[in-house]
Amino acid sequence: MVTRKDIAEQAGVSQSTVSRLLNGDPTLKVKADTRRRIMRTAAELGYRAFTSRSIAVLNVPPQFDELQDAYFQSLQTELRKVAAEQGTTLTFFDSIDSLIAHADDHDGFVATGPTSFQRTDLAHLRDALRYGVFIDTNPAPDWFDSVRPDLSQTMLDALDTLLVDGYTCIGYIGGVGSIMGLPNEQYIYADGPFTVSNGRALAARLLTDHPDDLPNALVIGSDPMAVGVLQAFAEAGVRVPTDIAVVSVDNLPIAQYTAPPLSSYAIDLHELVYAALTTLTDAIARDRHVRRHVLLSTELVRRESLPSKS
Repeated sequence: MVTRKDIAEQAGVSQSTVSRLLNGDPTLKVKADTRRRIMRTAAELGYRAFTSRSIAVLNVPPQFDELQDAYFQSLQTELRKVAAEQGTTLTFFDSIDSLIAHADDHDGFVATGPTSFQRTDLAHLRDALRYGVFIDTNPAPDWFDSVRPDLSQTMLDALDTLLVDGYTCIGYIGGVGSIMGLPNEQYIYADGPFTVSNGRALAARLLTDHPDDLPNALVIGSDPMAVGVLQAFAEAGVRVPTDIAVVSVDNLPIAQYTAPPLSSYAIDLHELVYAALTTLTDAIARDRHVRRHVLLSTELVRRESLPSKS
């Protein structure tokens, strides 16, 4: 029988650290890599003495954009992986009504996907299943917890990177709800969904509004939008990165195959999912009423489309 001592020895950490992590101690401070190593070691050794929970997953995929769906599919893959490591059982539902019908079978729910829900539907969900965490969205902050990438800080980081590399006139293309701190308001286009078609449409607006005075760099709110931007630029004969540099967010596999490859910030999906499940477990265990809304930083992945101007 595998013990926590066995896990500690193989992972190269103290038994106390293993015990606190597996018990879900919210005060434990441990590096993400160390936590992953412990959880992976426990899974590899066949450790099964986790606190078993049955969690519903509300997953309503986008109906309009395959690339946007790729991000949420990756999120679900990571969710399954982390849940398996923790001994948590997941059941997926594609609508609020179907989840409500089986609410009594689950301890709580995690929601993924970009779909907007009606307030009345969320109220019914709250009445049926009190504990829930939304990943990457925050539709009802007074009722449910949420875990999201800190996109505002990511945009500021991207801006700083571009400024350091010598880009002085920087624009932004993103969807509704994006927050930027750019001084060039005439180059900010933030409207609509984070999709390929909307990225292409907003880039076309930028080209129409500024035919002779384009910014020399752009920050894009998502990789799918960046694909649309690159399409619009290619049609108009605007060269990336010669005429304009592009930095995006998501670091989806498609970023490696665009022409040219994108410079893209990677969202740490493991941290996103782990924080969501930890937040949900903590809420269930402590029966607390204070909502938690966690923002996680992203990691910059540099690609060849962003050369230095020095």
